[in-house]
Order: sequence, then structure tokens, then C-alpha cells
Amino acid sequence: MTAAAAAALIVAGLLTGFSGSSRASAASRPKASGTVTVLYAGSLLDLMQQRIGPAFHRATGYTVRGFSNGSSALASEIKGGTQVGDVFISASPKADQSLQGTSNGDWVSTYQEFGTSRLVLGYNPSSKYAKDLRTRPWYDVVDLPNFLLGRTDPATDPKGVLAVDALSGVALSYAIPRLNALATSTSTIYPENALVGEIQAGQLDAGFFYAVEAAAAHLKTVPLAGTGLAAEYTVAILHHAPDAVAAKAFVKFLLSAAGRKILRKNGVTSLVPPVRYPVSSETTTTTVASTTT
Repeated sequence: MTAAAAAALIVAGLLTGFSGSSRASAASRPKASGTVTVLYAGSLLDLMQQRIGPAFHRATGYTVRGFSNGSSALASEIKGGTQVGDVFISASPKADQSLQGTSNGDWVSTYQEFGTSRLVLGYNPSSKYAKDLRTRPWYDVVDLPNFLLGRTDPATDPKGVLAVDALSGVALSYAIPRLNALATSTSTIYPENALVGEIQAGQLDAGFFYAVEAAAAHLKTVPLAGTGLAAEYTVAILHHAPDAVAAKAFVKFLLSAAGRKILRKNGVTSLVPPVRYPVSSETTTTTVASTTT
């Protein structure tokens, strides 16, 4: 072996060792430890537990401890002190706005809208109305006398408000009085965490869902023609967060390319960049344009 070749081998070995050492150093770099408490909209239950939480843990070392409920109900619990968390994820900006200002405890000063998920009608494929839902306008089928339709409580869940808007709006547009009756009836209201089970068990023919939760539950869906309603997902770090550092890390991950990829694969359309809403002492008056992808 010539001296030049030997020298080249030595240099290559040194470079390989340096590269391997760098990779090992990066792999062994210590990650954070601790727990971030996230209070989130019930429609994100499966997505948080099965996708976002585990991915965040792998990326940072933090563990997510989550609690889900209707967004309006969560806001009330935050104000009442019965739920303590670091991060609040809502399906409607109105829930964040109810936590603004001194009169509401100053729990939220800034929130970001990061994604949307359209409102759809999820149905049981074994329902006797399944074929009708696939071939006729949804409002014609819902108008049938024995059709069993479920929705959530508008007082605790923004999705319940949108369901009322869908029913009453189409009732007005197409002159279908029974849809107005359904919009005001309390007999069709179910807890958010029970509605999927009611449909899967055949107790209901259909119900109102966001696309993200219908996909997670593997529900068949039809679009709500005549409406353009959707969840508007927001995220905020709560004042007095027990672990503000972990909260910032979670929000950073959620809004990152990795977080957006998970959201996109699971029925949430990301807003890029997310829309930040500064908050005055009592009310929000800023309107920010955004680009949807």
C-alpha cells in the first residue's frame, strides 16, 4: 500500500468515527421530562390520545396528561377552578373569548387558530336509511318521520351550536319545518363522548360530527350540503399554567410541520401560519386574515 493510500484510509476512518460520534451524541442528547396537562375539545379525544400525545412524547420527552370535554364546558371548569391545566385547545374561538379579561379571570390573553374540520353527518351503515343518505340530500332524509338524529348540547359544546345552525338554516332555505323542530328539541341531545357509541350500537341513525372525530371512529359520513360549517380549533397557554415551559413546548410541536402532518392525516385542515389573536383587557377586536392549506 502506498503512503498516499494509507493516509487516505486514516483520514476516512477519522471522518467516519467523527460522523458516528456526532450521530451517537445527537441520539443520546437528553430529552425533557415532566408532564404537560392539556384540556382539549372532546372531538379531538382519539387524535390526542393516539397520535399527537405519543408523537410529542417521542419528540421531546414530555408526557401529555389530557382531559377532554365540550369546549364551552371546559372553559366554565377552568373559570370555576375545577380543571387546572397548562394548555387549552378549543373547537371555537368563543370558548377562548369567554376566558378573556379581568371579569373572566384573565385565563387567556392570546390564542391561535390552527385548524378547521368540517361538520358532517355520521351514520350507521346498517341503518335502514343508509342508502337514502348516500343517494338523497341529507335534509330530505332527516325530515323522514322515524329518522333518529343525535347532536350534542349547545350549552356545553360548540358542535351542538353548529348542529342547530345547520338544521335551522336548511329549514329556512328549503322550507322544512320539521328540521326547526329538531333544532329545538332536547330529546335528541346526547353527551359528546356517548354519541359515537349510540350510532355504532344502532340506537341512532345518524348524528352531527366533525370530520376529524368521524374519521377516528371509522364512521360513514355524508357532507352537509347547504352549509359550510366547521370546527375552528384554537390553542392557548393558560395563565397560571403549572408548567409553562412544557406548555410552550407542546404548542410549538402542535404548530410545527410534524404537528401539521398529523393533523392533516386525521381530518384537520391546518392554517399556515396559524392565526394569532391578541386580546385587549376585555374584548378581542382584531381580525387577522389567514391562508388555508
